[in-house]
Amino acid sequence: MELYLDSANPTEISAAFQLGIFYGLTTTPTFLQRQGVADVDAWLLETAKHVPVIQVEALGNSADEIVAEAHRLLALGLARETTVFKIPVSLHGVQACARLSKEGIMTNVHLIYTPQQAYMAMNSGATYVCPLVGRLQDQGTDALALVDGIVAFKERHGYASKVMFSSVRHSEHVRNAMDLGVDAVTVPWSVCQQLPNNHLTSLGTAQFDEDHRRMTVRVESVLRPTQAIVSPDTPVRDALVAMTVSGLGAVVLAEQGRAVGLFTDGDLRRLIEQRGTLDVNAPVRAVHSLKVPFAISGSALLNEAYRRFAETKVDQLLVEDEAGNVLGLIDIQDING
Repeated sequence: MELYLDSANPTEISAAFQLGIFYGLTTTPTFLQRQGVADVDAWLLETAKHVPVIQVEALGNSADEIVAEAHRLLALGLARETTVFKIPVSLHGVQACARLSKEGIMTNVHLIYTPQQAYMAMNSGATYVCPLVGRLQDQGTDALALVDGIVAFKERHGYASKVMFSSVRHSEHVRNAMDLGVDAVTVPWSVCQQLPNNHLTSLGTAQFDEDHRRMTVRVESVLRPTQAIVSPDTPVRDALVAMTVSGLGAVVLAEQGRAVGLFTDGDLRRLIEQRGTLDVNAPVRAVHSLKVPFAISGSALLNEAYRRFAETKVDQLLVEDEAGNVLGLIDIQDING
């Protein structure tokens, strides 16, 4: 089933065709007008350079005018092999389609709302026959039954025309197009972006990403840029400021690059509860006993950090280099992606 983008937005067109999954582009005068295109011919020529196939309108009040417009656009520089001319269904529209088809020029007879219109389009040799599903459903019509009937009629009588499902409103319409067995579907970019989405896929992808991260990322790479490493002789007040700036809720107490203790916001609360008051100008070592915290090497993988957190049941681990020098602290939240 050919997938077309239905748009005139240059940003959407650029993003969509980088994916490599679109067969071509369909557009309309309405899209171009909304986009504020001032020179339609220039826009068509430039856009055609960047898409495999472009479907453009050939309008006129007679078969001669429609055929002349198609010839004019080809003479302007659009390639016969990659351009499809869209023609609204009518008596002069199918007449123009029949004439262009005999010249080997591709056509799309569109604005199809009835089986009879589709029959006329197929008989005229249209390359594409294009029922508008969303617009019909807006009117309370069973548009899917119409498309199903057009596909069945085409197959029963062996018409070469491709049935294109258009006026797509949501991703379920693409599913409908697949189920009905149409040859092509043209989809707005907003709906295209929804097609790969599924919450189970998102959950599975997130799990794979996290598992891969645990096996490949080292502890030192998740250290926060601001670390709180102070001397045990630092006044409690300054240690609290460093703790706040780091956002870790703790400071490492270190001497000559080696950890000798850890002072946490929990320790602070317990001290105040026990003493009632706390001299914030006193050195940390005067109010808090020194005890080397649980540590992990900065070169360890995150898997090891998960194991260490589970074993020690603490919220922060000291991170050291291979020589035992302090690198900082990691919080359990730092390794959860």
